[in-house]
Amino acid sequence: MSGGFSTGTLTGADTVRAERSRILAELLDRVDELAERALAVMCTEIPAYEAQDAGFHADVLEQVHRHYRTKLAIFLEERTVTFEDIAFSRRASMRRAQAGFALADYINAFRVGQQVFWEAVLDHAGGSYAGHEAALTLAGPLMRYCDFASTHAANAYMEFQQYAAAEAVRESRDLVEVLLAGEMPTRGPQLAAAHAHGLVTHPRAPLMVVSAVLVGQDGTAATSRPSASPGNGADARHAACAAIARTGVNGRRTLSVVRQSEIVAVPALGPGGDPEELCDRFQEVQANLLAEGIALAVGISTVVEGVEEIPRAYHEARAVLEFLPEDGGVAALPRISPFEYMAMRADDTARHLVDPRITGLLAEDRARGGVLTATIRAFASADLNLRAAAERLQIHHNTAQYRLRRIQERTGRNLRHITDLVDLLVAIALQDALPPGTAPGTNSARQRLVSATNESHGTADITSHHDPAK
Repeated sequence: MSGGFSTGTLTGADTVRAERSRILAELLDRVDELAERALAVMCTEIPAYEAQDAGFHADVLEQVHRHYRTKLAIFLEERTVTFEDIAFSRRASMRRAQAGFALADYINAFRVGQQVFWEAVLDHAGGSYAGHEAALTLAGPLMRYCDFASTHAANAYMEFQQYAAAEAVRESRDLVEVLLAGEMPTRGPQLAAAHAHGLVTHPRAPLMVVSAVLVGQDGTAATSRPSASPGNGADARHAACAAIARTGVNGRRTLSVVRQSEIVAVPALGPGGDPEELCDRFQEVQANLLAEGIALAVGISTVVEGVEEIPRAYHEARAVLEFLPEDGGVAALPRISPFEYMAMRADDTARHLVDPRITGLLAEDRARGGVLTATIRAFASADLNLRAAAERLQIHHNTAQYRLRRIQERTGRNLRHITDLVDLLVAIALQDALPPGTAPGTNSARQRLVSATNESHGTADITSHHDPAK
């Protein structure tokens, strides 16, 4: 560009139009050079573009070239840009979205292309007043073209992202339905989704199934904090589903979908995966969501091997929800022993079979802090070694001996006899399984969960792609 303008009077409209045509014609002759310059600046200013391969750069160069030629043709014809003029850019927008480019980077590329083109206009305007006036007449049309083209490009980009997200959700939901039937897809998007979530690394790959539901009054999130926002409805479920999807091992996301009124997840443990670690992560997710005002009851199945075991694991995850109180929590079968599980599944008949002397002692001991119950547990854990039990309890050996005598006097059970010790341990487990204040024969926690999922009515308050009634 010249350092200044020549002196003289302002030119007439015809002269300005002639200068404008000259500038545009010169740019048209150098459009290839301009496009290459724009690509170079994009790579300099946008790291995501610079990091791509030659094929991507060729694609960008071709798009810039077409935009410049289209822009110049419109300006020469002195008309307004239309969607038909830039229809070619739609597929490029979708390619950028599919490649994972940030929308900000993509729109920034439009800005760079606009900047390079405008600098070229100024360079070719020269130093005359006519050239200056001609360049100014191009400023408005140039801005309108850029705004129009970038807006439609952004719309196409977002449209593809929304489509891809919807497709991913649909494919994930379809995949979960297939897995819950004990099958594995053999081809297509569902198989690709299974690969992405590490579910087909090995025919006997270790898996788990998670079932989660919102809990609280009317199925909304329960929270004691008045300031917490309500975590009810679809928003809370989808937020929880997204949090669960981020919970996985070996760097993989967990397959997680909203299925009617529950969230179903199928985490793949992968080689060397630790179920205890995964349970810890779900515990952390549940606690974090609760802090946000979203209360979940989460049931986690045992570890199963192979897809054909997923239906059983799903029923396990659903069933273990019964063990949770009405304010939610995490019930993980990998953390529960068979003995504890049987105690938690016991009905009132099992409790009625317990010697009333044992029931009375445990109830009284519970009200007083549970020292005798702790002694029984420590004695069993120490393999009937009283001295080791006393060390665990951090009490004197004579104190531990006194407690054993007291237990025997009150219950008629000698803790050194295996049968008597089992009776006491079973009674303790049955007591632990029944929440304080819960009358025998009721399970308010399960009633709350049934209400939260609308199971009692056979409907769900979230429509599902898989709901045959829909």
